[in-house]
Amino acid sequence: MEESRIQDIEIHLFLDALFRRYGYDFRHYAKASLKRRVLATLAATPYSTLAELIPRLLRDEDYLAEVIAQLSVPVTEMFRDPHVFKALRENVLPVLKTHPRFNVWQAGCATGEEVYSLAIMLDEEGLLERAQIYATDINEKALHNAEDGIFSMQSLPEYQRNYQHAGGRARFSDYYVANAGFFRIHERLRSRIVFAHHNLVSDGVFCEVQLILCRNVLIYFDNELQKHVLGLFHESLARSGFLCLGTRESLRTVEAQSLFAPVDRVAMIYRKNGIHA
Repeated sequence: MEESRIQDIEIHLFLDALFRRYGYDFRHYAKASLKRRVLATLAATPYSTLAELIPRLLRDEDYLAEVIAQLSVPVTEMFRDPHVFKALRENVLPVLKTHPRFNVWQAGCATGEEVYSLAIMLDEEGLLERAQIYATDINEKALHNAEDGIFSMQSLPEYQRNYQHAGGRARFSDYYVANAGFFRIHERLRSRIVFAHHNLVSDGVFCEVQLILCRNVLIYFDNELQKHVLGLFHESLARSGFLCLGTRESLRTVEAQSLFAPVDRVAMIYRKNGIHA
């Protein structure tokens, strides 16, 4: 019990050092999953305690990228939860078609699978040329991988199935070039996406957008941080803009429900309430 208490204190000090030294604030992430990731970060070093690791974190700026990569959660796949993309196609894209130009923000894009899925769907609906897509993440390593648009061929069968179940209208092979165990998303899709670093915890409004996708990110935040991020999304959305969350997430508080109206509760698609626009 005493050792566990000491470890909790060390985790608090480690996260406080990360925030005070570099401005990255993980202090309000959900405690159980965050503890696992902090301890995994420690396990990847020769140190036996976080107290020993903290001086390196404070003094070795090159180590920061490794810590961020360990603490952030880049778990994703193309057309993950196909019914969500089908719902976006049916409920959101017809509205976007009424705009001559529109912006989309993929917040917490990880390694890019989801934002490329969105680009494919926009292309099939004749909307890609009208769209400016922004994909952001806190994890620089994940961002670089996302921008490259290169993925393992081992994932391809699952991605193809997801694409078909999401209502894909062409051949999935039309959207990539295969080469030696990997496939790369076509340049015409990659060129429509701007990848950028953005910290949902500490950074402000990214730009005014008509659609925000932030799926399976809020589940790692505590209630206070979720409230902050939902407020940020509300500010970022244009009048009657759309927000798509992860299937394990929801707008639980009365305050959050006052900001967004449900469009599809199963797919977790919401629309900014007009009275707050």
